[in-house]
Amino acid sequence: MNKYLDTALEVQEALENRRPVVALESTIISHGMPYPQNVETAIHVEQVIRDYGAVPATVAIIGGRLKCGLTREEIEYLGKKGTDIVKCSRRDIPVAISKKLDGATTVATTMIIANMAGVKIFATGGIGGVHRGAEQTMDISADLEELGQTPIMVVCAGAKAILDLGLTLEYLETKGVPVIGYGTEELPAFYTRRSGFRVDYQLDTPKELAEAFAAQRGSGLHTGMLVANPIPEEYSMDGEAINGAINEAIKEAAEKGIHGKETTPFLLAKVKDITGGDSLEANIQLVYNNAKIAAQTAVELCNL
Repeated sequence: MNKYLDTALEVQEALENRRPVVALESTIISHGMPYPQNVETAIHVEQVIRDYGAVPATVAIIGGRLKCGLTREEIEYLGKKGTDIVKCSRRDIPVAISKKLDGATTVATTMIIANMAGVKIFATGGIGGVHRGAEQTMDISADLEELGQTPIMVVCAGAKAILDLGLTLEYLETKGVPVIGYGTEELPAFYTRRSGFRVDYQLDTPKELAEAFAAQRGSGLHTGMLVANPIPEEYSMDGEAINGAINEAIKEAAEKGIHGKETTPFLLAKVKDITGGDSLEANIQLVYNNAKIAAQTAVELCNL
């Protein structure tokens, strides 16, 4: 066991007894929405996972310790501190540990810590990817690199709609990451169910997802698997409206010189403002939906 890792007792016991566990990230708590809505959402996501038969393991870095499974008090702490918590990707882990910092884990870092603990499935909102204009800026999320080298199934609503989805898919193909559409042949675009881009394969049940992931791990392929689960129809936003809001937010980010890891939270906040908060509600609902599918898949994986 990694000497910097603390696995919650409930999570550890579940893993030892081959019971299903689903990891959750903490950036959505500290950087995704305001307090107390962030804490309420985080607690409810954990409950959704329990309702479908799995144990939740929210991941974070607290006082330099890598945490796989948080207490209610720790979630409350992250929520209250909000953006004062450092957003931690792979590159930030060594200093966060050595300086005993608090860190909200991105998709990449959540994958790393979950893998250390032995958790195989992770539910999130949307992954990072290749940003629009990356041919000039080289702004590409570390999430994609992690998917290429860490054997975790990531259940999401596709890549965030603020990204260049075509280039994101190309990057994943280069890294050998299978992109599975859950009940769809088309990559969902986070707030909307359609993007115009095809996924690699469509699978329609949690059992099929579990079987494909077991085959990937069993054959020694040390890559992740991306499951793109469309936002429920009733919460899907109008494509033209959301793209208009995204374009406006991207223009403002460029004018203000915002780049790197500050880009995504800025763009998501601006889109929320432009859409009158509708995008935040969509974000919350798609996370709940992803937690459900991840938990169901984790249960099936334990039954194989």
